[in-house]
Amino acid sequence: MTDNASNSPPLGFPVPDFVAPPLPPREGIVGKYVKLEPLTAHAHAAVLFSAFEGQDHLWHYMYDGPFSSSAQFHRWVRETETRDDPFFYAIKNLETGRWEGVASYLRIAPAAGSIEVGSITFSPALQRTRAATEAMYLMMEWAFDAGYRRYEWKCNALNMPSRRAAQRLGFSYEGIFRQAAVVKGRNRDTVWFAAIDTEWSALKEAFGTWLAPGNFDPDGQQRESLSDLTRLVRVASDPDV
Repeated sequence: MTDNASNSPPLGFPVPDFVAPPLPPREGIVGKYVKLEPLTAHAHAAVLFSAFEGQDHLWHYMYDGPFSSSAQFHRWVRETETRDDPFFYAIKNLETGRWEGVASYLRIAPAAGSIEVGSITFSPALQRTRAATEAMYLMMEWAFDAGYRRYEWKCNALNMPSRRAAQRLGFSYEGIFRQAAVVKGRNRDTVWFAAIDTEWSALKEAFGTWLAPGNFDPDGQQRESLSDLTRLVRVASDPDV
């Protein structure tokens, strides 16, 4: 209530040209170091199970997994491949020629212009590689180029590697939702991060600088860190990282 009915309440800024973006197409995305394909049991289940086998810790904070057999993993992929949300990609490291991870778009809300990246599971061979970073860049690039206004990253508050990764990739910290879910019989507090469309130009430049061949010495070691490149873009940092 206001004392004067003629006083207008504060409102959000106009978005006159917004058009709901499309759902992710069932098409591949190819970069310099990585290739993403819509996940299918026929093409990817066997090779991905081999990449993940014996690495049960990769699934500790996931809603699914770990998988005790190739048949169990195959069933999960077969069920997953038919869904539009979450929409999973298999990730091929072009430097090794092997399928080494998965990631998905989820909580896809075109009317709100919002989309999330999640269920990111990288085998040890893919972790800390240019291919892994480029996979995240390519998924972010598609989302913003398609017209999404908000790109989200959420994770279990206890998953510190994921929280560090979100900040490195340029996502801004937005807080913790306490007791947000029960996962595998345990409480989950969820940390929220996001990047928005007005930040994309600067983030794209940061990724381009980091991924450039000249940013790596002959041994493949980075000269400039992505965290340093994205730090000025993030509007809020995770206080616990």
